[in-house]
Amino acid sequence: MILKNLGLIILLASLSMVNGLAQTAKDDVKGAGQDIKDAAKSTGSAAKKTGKATKKTVKKGVNKAAEKTEEGANKVEQKTR
Repeated sequence: MILKNLGLIILLASLSMVNGLAQTAKDDVKGAGQDIKDAAKSTGSAAKKTGKATKKTVKKGVNKAAEKTEEGANKVEQKTR
């Protein structure tokens, strides 16, 4: 009788452990999916910031080049007078 009850207790305990492991695996997969989603958002944000910084830098470079071109044109104009 004691062995029968002990066997039943062990069986129930092992079933609950298996159920707990299955739940943990499911949670791990969900967690991994959420991590990937967060990483994609971070990557998108970084790319957006990099794009804005590049645009700003290019704009500065173009403006500087235009300024220098205008200065050169003014010098040439002054020399030809």
